[in-house]
Amino acid sequence: MKRYVTETVGLPTLTDILAELAKPGRDPRQQFEVFSFKEGVDTLEDLRPGMKLPGVVTNVTAFGAFVDIGVHQDGLVHVSQLADRFVKDPAEVVKVQQKVMVTVTEIDLPRKRIALSMKTNPEIGPTAGDQTARRPQRPASLRPASKPAAPKPMDWFTAALDKAKQRPK
Repeated sequence: MKRYVTETVGLPTLTDILAELAKPGRDPRQQFEVFSFKEGVDTLEDLRPGMKLPGVVTNVTAFGAFVDIGVHQDGLVHVSQLADRFVKDPAEVVKVQQKVMVTVTEIDLPRKRIALSMKTNPEIGPTAGDQTARRPQRPASLRPASKPAAPKPMDWFTAALDKAKQRPK
């Protein structure tokens, strides 16, 4: 064994390596946790409100956390939906690469947005804070006639040029 000793690898290191190799099947690393997305949920069209899905946190912001649920579009868990209690800072509850279980609360296919929740009993559908969901629409017959488009405001440079042109020489 002394013939393998070099300046960078000493005899104690070689002895430790041989001792570990003598114990096959023992891995000193932490237990590896296998993660997989839900089978059959591959696109936004596969999602339905109320679905419970496993996901991985990809980003944490001041307003919530983005979670990859396996549909090639991260969903947002708003700060108000991170826990059943008040959350001031989303970083208190989640961190990047954390595995979480989320519930789909809303899907906006045209804008490719997914609203998610980590609460135990989330409210499914448009949330109470969504102004567009609560505002009733007037019937078309009662809507005011559309106004003609206002002229485009000029930038300061164009306005200065026009003023200079009008000034007497």
